[in-house]
Amino acid sequence: MSEPAAPAIPLTCAALGPDGALALVVGGQGGVGAALAEGLAQRHPQATVRRSARQPGRPDDLALDLLDEASIEAAAQRLAQDLAARQQSLRTLVLASGFLHQAGAGPERSWRQLDPAYLQQAFAVNAIGPALVIKHFFPLLAPSGPVLAAFLSARVGSIGDNALGGWYGYRASKAALNQLVRTSAIELKRHNRDAVCVALHPGTVDTALSQPFAKTGLRVRPPEQAAAEMLDALAALGPGDSGRFLAYDGSAIPW
Repeated sequence: MSEPAAPAIPLTCAALGPDGALALVVGGQGGVGAALAEGLAQRHPQATVRRSARQPGRPDDLALDLLDEASIEAAAQRLAQDLAARQQSLRTLVLASGFLHQAGAGPERSWRQLDPAYLQQAFAVNAIGPALVIKHFFPLLAPSGPVLAAFLSARVGSIGDNALGGWYGYRASKAALNQLVRTSAIELKRHNRDAVCVALHPGTVDTALSQPFAKTGLRVRPPEQAAAEMLDALAALGPGDSGRFLAYDGSAIPW
């Protein structure tokens, strides 16, 4: 008679369980990012949870501007020094920043509204910045054992799921992010076979980013609830899930 299989260890527990494990939330001062950082700290009190922001609000925060590679590189160098000094290992990396609209510029309803400045901003924040985070922070991820990298994307970045059109810049920049995540997941696996790297759709969250677009019938959740749902979904993943595009409830989203 065979022995019963050991229960699966949730990925976030496995990644942040070892002594000295550290999680970094990039964009940790935004509504969703702050909720994710708080959720990780509550679920894993034995781990260290740090945040980055353009204007850090805490002594241990990293100064990081997604529009400035020099600041991304400097933040990675500071974290590398801290990891070595404190004998910690980077086990979880979550990127929670994103751009949808700003004063006078929002998602396009028609090709007639395509604007180069808006497109450049969308790609700079939603794709190029995350690519540079991958460039400078992935080398700091632990080379063995459980590792998690999660990038907040958006369902509208799915090409296969696009039935409504519109929102050209946001859709395209998030689709670019998805490809970056998929490609980096393949390379990351060569460095650490236990690593998981995914794109994650948070759903509609009650933050400044989505507030102008909330409408009747749309499920809008507070950041704390959205963060809890996303962390539950991430906890259920294993190495075989790396490179996937998922929703906050763990369901797969077509590319």
